[in-house]
Amino acid sequence: MEKHLQKRVGKVIPFIQDGTYFFNKGLACYRRRDLHKAKAYLQRAVQLEPEQTTFACQLAIVLSELGEYAQSNEWLLRVIERDDDLTECFYFLANNYAHLGLFGEAAKYAEQYMEREPDGEFAEYTLDLLDILTIEQDDDEWLNYDEMLIKQERARSLLEKGEFQEAIALFEEMIKQHPENWAAYNNLALAYFYQGNVEKARRTIEYILEKNPGNLHALCNDAVFSYYLREQERLFLLTHSLQNVYPISFEHRYKLGVTFAIVGRYDLAFQWFRQLQRRGFEGDAPFYYWYAYAAYHMGCRTLAESMWQKLIVLHPDKKGSEPWRYREQTIEHIQSLFEKQDIASSFYALYLISKSFVADDCPFPKQSWSHPFLQQWSDYIYGNKSQKPMVDAHRIVTLLVQHNGFEYEALYIAWFSFFVEAMREIDSFSNHEAWAAAFEYMFRKHRGERVTQRMLGERYGVSVATIGKYVKVIKQTWHE
Repeated sequence: MEKHLQKRVGKVIPFIQDGTYFFNKGLACYRRRDLHKAKAYLQRAVQLEPEQTTFACQLAIVLSELGEYAQSNEWLLRVIERDDDLTECFYFLANNYAHLGLFGEAAKYAEQYMEREPDGEFAEYTLDLLDILTIEQDDDEWLNYDEMLIKQERARSLLEKGEFQEAIALFEEMIKQHPENWAAYNNLALAYFYQGNVEKARRTIEYILEKNPGNLHALCNDAVFSYYLREQERLFLLTHSLQNVYPISFEHRYKLGVTFAIVGRYDLAFQWFRQLQRRGFEGDAPFYYWYAYAAYHMGCRTLAESMWQKLIVLHPDKKGSEPWRYREQTIEHIQSLFEKQDIASSFYALYLISKSFVADDCPFPKQSWSHPFLQQWSDYIYGNKSQKPMVDAHRIVTLLVQHNGFEYEALYIAWFSFFVEAMREIDSFSNHEAWAAAFEYMFRKHRGERVTQRMLGERYGVSVATIGKYVKVIKQTWHE
């Protein structure tokens, strides 16, 4: 019997699913014109073997045929960075840019293809494309539009990378050239907000709504600002208004879905994402991310897992940060902070509750010890009262988090330790950027890190003189 089993085991052939396996599956689907399946297989192939330019090039072709021209170009540009001998990529780039309306870029890559392959497989098509582009580019209006779109993409890229000052400069330049470019105004408001300049962000949104009443992106951005600033009444009014909006375009439906997900209205977010999916909307990474969160919070775990798998194909680093794991880990971490029975840690635990929608699972523990400031902070976090020093403390720590990420926890606990002590002596914490910059400078200096006031002044948009003034106050007040 044992001998017989050994014989059978010896005949097992390992089933290896490498990049080539998925590439061939994708190619077969492409030939059958099943483009969505082809896309999924090819995405898996490039994830397994990212160095294979042939896999990436085929994925770009499929994306282009699905009408996902910008995503296709991202892959094509990666390919020619590694291997510019794949000359057909220059033609594909030209074709995609033409579809996107970026005629200058289309002409550039078409000409590069003809220089490299004057008798190539796509030479005839490229010449036809250049003829069309020549006609289009005779119109100055198209040239200006082309330039504007390129600037807009560059500025949005800077915004995503956190290079806010550079993005702001570019958005301001675009607005100067096109005073009714509301997309640039909305992105400028976001850049100001991420930089910590809440006042300028709000003024920009107000200007948009004054000049272009009902601008959906501005209303959505206003709701997101209100959520992060804990302006509950304003947020309620905005979400109530947005709840009654039924836009025609996929772009606006998508914006509503993401906005509702960010502010915690997962029920409304789920409705929009579900509707977009049913109508054939091909999502990007943020779509899968927020759809997974909305589905999970609506009790649709299987759908949430499916969306998260699609996200992981695009961003493998997201593995392990699924909404269900995040929630469990957050609750455990908050509870461990409370268990320290240290006032600064408890302040931070309550701050995390305000940011993570776990208030029902993390009620404020009835401590055997008490502190009046901690009770005030708890009242503010759970939405009972809105006391000025607590609002300021929340905005300052949020600024610190925006610039450093949640991983730098010691900084935020130290801030609350200082705040509790300083509340007895300081009347106002209203200059949020100055307090954040000065405190981060002091904290890093105390830890022996190489840091300058100028460096943090540029980060928070505050002068060195102002930081110096607040550093002096912190030194006089904080007895660590």
